[in-house]
Amino acid sequence: MNKLLPLPDRPGNMPLADDIAPAYHAINRVVRSRIAQSTSGTSPYSVGSAWIDWMRDAATAPGLGAELAERFWRDQWLAWLGALDAEGGLVPDRSDHRFDAPEWDRLPFRFWKQSFLAAEDFWARAAQGTGRLNRHTADRIAFLTRQVLDAMSPSNAIATNPVALKRTIETLGLNLVHGAQLMAEDVAEVISGQPSASGTFRVGETIACTPGEVVYRNELFELIQYRPTTEKVHAEPVLIVPAWIMKYYILDLSPENSMVRFLLDQGHTVFCISWVNPTAELREKGLDAYRRHGVLEALEQVNRICPDQKVHACGYCLGGTILAITAAAMAGKGDDRFASITLIAAQTDFTEAGELMLFVDETQVGFLEDLMWSQGYLDSAQMAETFQFLKARDLIWSRHVHRYLMGEDEREFDIAVWAKDATRMPYRMHSEYLRGLFLENRLTAGRFDVEGRVIALKDITAPFFVLGTERDHIAPWRSVYKAALFTNNDLTFALTGGGHNGGVLSEPGHKGRRYRLGHRTPGKRYMDPDTWFRNHEPVEGSWWEAWADWLNRQSNGKKVAPPEMAASLGAAPGQYVLVH
Repeated sequence: MNKLLPLPDRPGNMPLADDIAPAYHAINRVVRSRIAQSTSGTSPYSVGSAWIDWMRDAATAPGLGAELAERFWRDQWLAWLGALDAEGGLVPDRSDHRFDAPEWDRLPFRFWKQSFLAAEDFWARAAQGTGRLNRHTADRIAFLTRQVLDAMSPSNAIATNPVALKRTIETLGLNLVHGAQLMAEDVAEVISGQPSASGTFRVGETIACTPGEVVYRNELFELIQYRPTTEKVHAEPVLIVPAWIMKYYILDLSPENSMVRFLLDQGHTVFCISWVNPTAELREKGLDAYRRHGVLEALEQVNRICPDQKVHACGYCLGGTILAITAAAMAGKGDDRFASITLIAAQTDFTEAGELMLFVDETQVGFLEDLMWSQGYLDSAQMAETFQFLKARDLIWSRHVHRYLMGEDEREFDIAVWAKDATRMPYRMHSEYLRGLFLENRLTAGRFDVEGRVIALKDITAPFFVLGTERDHIAPWRSVYKAALFTNNDLTFALTGGGHNGGVLSEPGHKGRRYRLGHRTPGKRYMDPDTWFRNHEPVEGSWWEAWADWLNRQSNGKKVAPPEMAASLGAAPGQYVLVH
């Protein structure tokens, strides 16, 4: 039998077995895609195998059974003590604010709280098994049990939540009436697939409103050139590469917290990519297309508008990852058009990629591929569900309590409006991203191929500014810090407070902001992240200002008249950002 060629609908060129005919494979794909659609892309096999491994581990460990039995009764004893004495018993984690209200210290609510905390403590230990479980399985079991327990929290029900019960009595039930109205609005939004219109924040008017022009457009992105705000500018322009998983304007929110506007006021010429929200027509656009027809094409256009000047490149999240890949490929060819490279909450090594790794294994990726194969893309709602479950306590259940039980309409924030404005991702690109980076970690393992050549981050000679955020659950800062492990160039690492998005928005004057800053010169020995943290004291203020100083030092010192605005294809923020 002749050997079959890899099918074109399998990203990553993964060959099929010799004895599987394409027609049979297509039947398999159709059936699996239907299953994947019914589970929103979550693989029941991955979940089931984790539980099977856990039960097999527990079944052959009588010592674990005895330990868990002792822990169970100890937790019950502590729960009873806590129920009888408000000062004793089990205590919630410091990050858990569900039981902060003094009403929880009254019976019977105190008993329900203590019983719930006892269950949390028991399963936190039980999920770890005997220690022979691989780390991925143990973490997945801990995550799954946490999801179940968070759903069963007494704070989620009107009858067992004393704060919501008190509100119901005070308002004669009007809070529940208003909560039902809010729930109806949310259900309508989910069914329609369109985010509800904001009365305060409107794209192009109150957010994403820094003046500029779209100066280039292809099928993957629009390039925005912003109008200068100073009479003289630094000779080298700045090119921003945002993530394509969300709209670009996280970096151009309200005027007072817009990073784009801040850079303009510092005397920089700023360009920004606005990625398209892809439909099924772009299903075959792969990761390399985003490099060639995205980052490289944008760089070509910036070079055309600002000729004979190097470019300061800045990548955020996935945009930083593709920027690093692009820079490494350019460096391997001796292309030195980057004056500096800034990576904001962007990973280059994915071995410690946080809780997102709980959703990445061969079976789960295959399941997502089946889902995307049938749609042509990963839908924005499906990706949003994943991120919500990572922080279900805050993003799902806390919202449930405040919105539906308390009847409190959420105050609008610009970042919350942006967070609901998600994008789709092409089938081939997302599959290659998950397989090549998350699953196989090819970039730092020396196996990432660009145009027939394996690339290496250590080839990059342009200076790096790398930013991590302390509470980042998408790109954990220790993972972001690993850029220092795989590079030899001049590197400045900054660590700021906050999370993946909130920590990045750090306009000067924002109260409570702080950051740590360290500098690694070429040839200096590697320092592990925990040692780095201990050796660098926090500095009060905005990391934006430290970054601006760093950019100034990487520039040639020349101040020139702003370049002419290129021919306009329409005013910023352009067309692509408005597509849902």
